[in-house]
Amino acid sequence: MSSVLYYALPALGSYAMLSIFFLRRPRLLHTPYVPAFRTRLGAHRGGSGEKLENTMEAMENSMSQRADLLELDCQLTRDGVVVVSHDENLSRQSGVNRDVSSLEFEELPLYKEELEIYFSPGQFAHGSDRHMIRLEDMFQRFPRTPMSVEVKEGNDKLIHKVVQQAGWGACGLERGLTPLHLLSSFQIASLVRHFDRNEITIWASEKSSVMRKCKAANPEMPISFTVSRSVWLLLLYYLGLLPFIPIPERFFLCFLPTIINRLIMRKSLIQHLEQRGVQVVFWCLNEESDFELAYSLGATGVMTDYPTALRRYLDNRRAAAQVS
Repeated sequence: MSSVLYYALPALGSYAMLSIFFLRRPRLLHTPYVPAFRTRLGAHRGGSGEKLENTMEAMENSMSQRADLLELDCQLTRDGVVVVSHDENLSRQSGVNRDVSSLEFEELPLYKEELEIYFSPGQFAHGSDRHMIRLEDMFQRFPRTPMSVEVKEGNDKLIHKVVQQAGWGACGLERGLTPLHLLSSFQIASLVRHFDRNEITIWASEKSSVMRKCKAANPEMPISFTVSRSVWLLLLYYLGLLPFIPIPERFFLCFLPTIINRLIMRKSLIQHLEQRGVQVVFWCLNEESDFELAYSLGATGVMTDYPTALRRYLDNRRAAAQVS
């Protein structure tokens, strides 16, 4: 046993030193990504704390606060229109117990007059604009504004019929793809290409299986970490292997408010990712104390329901830095 330790301990020590060295100097091993844009202020669901979520009014309000990124979710209607909607079922948003995929675009109901802000329980957003919008409308209105587009699951059986009728099964794609993701991701990819937004539209999804389909639909678009890939990232970091592993993702959209993430997030990890060109954006933060925590850790930016509050914080922070 002592002979094993005699060789193992120096080897482990050398490995640890090498890992720390390259963790702090990743550019010696990896060419960093050159970002097409930097995200300091991201608007969650278009800024759902100040206006009704995912409406054009919310997007306009966030842009008036110089948002760097608009975050939104997409669903697919029965007639194949990609709409901006967080939920597949419309009960919470509109009070109508119908799925987006069961309705044509013109049949979609209005949003409720007020919606509870998910990350600020007991608080409600209001707005004069209650219409659901198409993703195409967003691309037309904000042609050069970066957006994070999340693809969600939905009515697989209905879309499977649409896919079969449209002849998508003969396109030579890998078998086993969920039909809704196949169709919706290709719809989004087509819109992104049409509006020349490959570099400023981010693929986002919680599931790696969905992300693989998104990446296949348009590999030129930057991708973000999924939940399982985030766990993988943290595991590699704590094992000391991260400096030696390539990272295809360009964005780490990390949910900060949970206690566990506050414990496991380390400034050295964030700095390592930043040096490799991976932008770290914490969401969904709505309090100034959370803004301060995120930026003190070295995050690239913050995603919030309250773009006006975050813009005020950023402006005050910049003014204080200039004075000092």
